[in-house]
Amino acid sequence: MEACRTRGAGVLLPVSALPSPYGIGTLGNAAYRFIDQLHAAGQRYWQVLPIGPTGFGNSPYQSYSAFAGNPYLIDLDRLIEQELLTQQDILKFDWGENPSCISYDKIAEHRLQLLQTAYENSNHLYRSDYAAFCKKQEYWLDDYALFMACKDHFGQREWLKWSPDIKERNPSALMNYRILLKEKIQFWKFCQYQFYQQWNDVKTYANEKGIYIIGDIPIYLALDSADVWTHPELFLLDDEQQPKSVAGVPPDAFSATGQLWGNPLYDWEQMEHTGFQWWKHRMARCAELYDFTRIDHFIGIVRYYEIPAGEENAVKGQWQQGPGEKLLHAIHDVIEPHRIIAEDLGALTDEVTSLRKQMGYPGMKVLQFGFDGNPQNEHLPHTYEKDTVAYSGTHDNETVLGYFSGREEERKRACFYCNVPVLKELPSAFMRTLYASVADIAMLQMQDILSLPNTARMNFPSTIGENWQWRLEQGQFTDKIAEDMRQLAHIYGR
Repeated sequence: MEACRTRGAGVLLPVSALPSPYGIGTLGNAAYRFIDQLHAAGQRYWQVLPIGPTGFGNSPYQSYSAFAGNPYLIDLDRLIEQELLTQQDILKFDWGENPSCISYDKIAEHRLQLLQTAYENSNHLYRSDYAAFCKKQEYWLDDYALFMACKDHFGQREWLKWSPDIKERNPSALMNYRILLKEKIQFWKFCQYQFYQQWNDVKTYANEKGIYIIGDIPIYLALDSADVWTHPELFLLDDEQQPKSVAGVPPDAFSATGQLWGNPLYDWEQMEHTGFQWWKHRMARCAELYDFTRIDHFIGIVRYYEIPAGEENAVKGQWQQGPGEKLLHAIHDVIEPHRIIAEDLGALTDEVTSLRKQMGYPGMKVLQFGFDGNPQNEHLPHTYEKDTVAYSGTHDNETVLGYFSGREEERKRACFYCNVPVLKELPSAFMRTLYASVADIAMLQMQDILSLPNTARMNFPSTIGENWQWRLEQGQFTDKIAEDMRQLAHIYGR
């Protein structure tokens, strides 16, 4: 199915939040069941969060790689079907008692053990499709597999704390470690082979059902990532390969001291000198994986917030000029402009809006932000333009029910605007209001479709420890809910 953005509705649900008996959502039966439900619900879009291997804080926005898939999302039942695992192998592990919450400690402890068993039982080295996969992905795969093997070798320490020879990618050290860690390198390649086989099968099934996949990429990378280790010259690092300054955003509605993300910043001058080749490789990969790609923090391409390294918060940062249209024209060589969505929330400027429109990217609106008393608030649907993806809330927001439970004046305005008498009716009223809007795409978090409170919130920005854990339970997304969504989508031409 050729990706063609059209008026429709969709659901925001990360793969990790799908139901499964093994601790975390995967690319298995629950993914196919969810696609069937989206189809029955008259939906056109499934938006996921970044699918890369999670690092610090289990955040999909702090990944070990901009190209690799998360091995935690590999479905274990599919490995049983391939006779690489047995049911007994899987059931000997404790995956946690709460089906609505991911226990990352248990996942980290058990998942890789099972994948190692599957690797040892596999004959993938003799398969032509495995060889073809490795050849096609060699730009990133070889370095990623070596990076992960070295992390194992050095007790999971970040690459800045490895032995100096391999930390600095001395050619002889690279050769020696590739020999020393040959088996581990092959294991990590096997995990990527399995992940992308399963991902491609799920995406193909979704497209056959008329469902487009919207992917999500963080604009920045984790310092402890294969990409920064492999290409330190593309980042603002000092002679010790430590960041000179880091990414974040200034004080805003989420935090009075701003958000200190800590990611290294790009050396945009050097990026431009290479013709933005790294970005072109990244976006070409996105074009393979997704029907549409949401670029998180699109504002950072126009101008970025630079915080001196060592600061405890984001108050003392400064805005700097980004690459703007030079980068975007470069990536259009590998991905069509109509397949990009710009996450333009935050410190929006006329320059950002102008560039987004010039490139033909839809922007984002969040209905939850609309009720500050300003009748021309840009997040209210009567101000929307067609070229918009409109959300009830994103992964960074409270649920609709949770947000308005603690804000009396905003609740009154929202209820009046959506023509409902009480708070409990707001989530469904938000769906109807977004569906009725002119926005090309109306997108709701699954938590809001289910009218869940803040206990189901996905992420609390600028915090670590309780995030990215919520999961959809088996049976929560009922056929009745899907039918109601289908009727609503039909009424509003979605």
